[in-house]
Amino acid sequence: MNEDIQFILDSTKEAMENAIKHLEKQLQNIRAGKASPAMLGSVMVDYYGSKTPLSQVANVNTPDGRTITVQPWEKNMLQEIERGIMLANLGFNPMNNGDTIIINVPALTEERRKDLAKQAKAEAEHAKVGVRSARKDANNDIKKADDVSDDLKKNAEIDVQQMTDTYVKTIDDTFNAKEKEIMTV
Repeated sequence: MNEDIQFILDSTKEAMENAIKHLEKQLQNIRAGKASPAMLGSVMVDYYGSKTPLSQVANVNTPDGRTITVQPWEKNMLQEIERGIMLANLGFNPMNNGDTIIINVPALTEERRKDLAKQAKAEAEHAKVGVRSARKDANNDIKKADDVSDDLKKNAEIDVQQMTDTYVKTIDDTFNAKEKEIMTV
């Protein structure tokens, strides 16, 4: 196979895999009933004047399915961590006991589950757009490729479409698993 075509196929595959990785990361942030340290993944804390991810200033644990504990490495960070959790607007009410911050994760209502499922669906659609965009770019690059026979171009376009179908199916499977997790009471 022509080097240019192979390069196009490889970079397309990488772009599609990145769309999947991004989707998985986004879906981790959507909570599905049970407590998880990933729920606080988006929390930023003011650490001596600079915004820092919570995971870099504290230990985040889940002692059980309904509780998240945040143990700061420096005691004077308790107020900042508490403020960061409130500012992240995750719907949590942190409790500060002087040593750690305890967050009770409330059970999800049916309405909230549906909202989270919609949010997950939107993320899946966003990932599909990324995959289709990679397909479009690849097909344009294939058409522009010089010194490549029409048969090779046609075969490369078929390969790109098969790759697209595979990744779209992966996105659908990932979304369906997350939707099931969200909707399970």
